[in-house]
Amino acid sequence: MGIIYLLLFFSLIIAAAFLWAFLWSNSDGQFDDVEGPAMRMLRDEKSPKSSTNS
Repeated sequence: MGIIYLLLFFSLIIAAAFLWAFLWSNSDGQFDDVEGPAMRMLRDEKSPKSSTNS
């Protein structure tokens, strides 16, 4: 029965470490979208309507 408490304790420590690593990388900007703006300019868009001032 004692080994269950020991394994539970270690699993909670490991889970807390993974949670801390995720939160740290999220606040550090690891998951920011760096390719989105570059790819957005390559997509075809509708042609802008020509404005004629007559």
